[in-house]
Amino acid sequence: MTARRPEPDEVRRVLFVCLGNICRSPTGEGVLRRLVERRGLAEAVEIDSAGTGAWHVGEPADRRMRSAAAERGYELASRARQVSAGDFDHFDLIVAMDRANLGDLRDLAPGGARAELRLFSDFLPPGSPEDVPDPYYGGPQGFDRVIDLIEQGAEAILDHLLDGTGTGANARRAERG
Repeated sequence: MTARRPEPDEVRRVLFVCLGNICRSPTGEGVLRRLVERRGLAEAVEIDSAGTGAWHVGEPADRRMRSAAAERGYELASRARQVSAGDFDHFDLIVAMDRANLGDLRDLAPGGARAELRLFSDFLPPGSPEDVPDPYYGGPQGFDRVIDLIEQGAEAILDHLLDGTGTGANARRAERG
């Protein structure tokens, strides 16, 4: 399915969130950025990432994550930052990498915030894991697994962001009933 092209003055904004903003969320940002560029939508979609914690603020993505991403042609150039109250009004869609991150985001969200909060796995096919696993304390295969999952969900996230569709999202919602 091809996402509709937003009007020239209509920018859609998505924020990926994990715990420290050095592995999973910058990878979501990098993978989606490349997809958006390939589709010629770079001026219509703003992509960012953040963490629920402040441990790594200002640091680049984990070197192991950057290396695994570079092997697939992705650049992870962002610096870690913590989610702010303003993010809940600035972004249209905030995507949490796991259920703990989603719970933290719900706790942090100010009343009346406009951002839609979603779990990354909502955009994956049925049978996928509910959480994108944190590869920080594991081996190299964990970083590759994160990229695999993010690549699987990126198109559905972009479709949802642009026109409210996304086969992965629809399939997951149907499975959950």
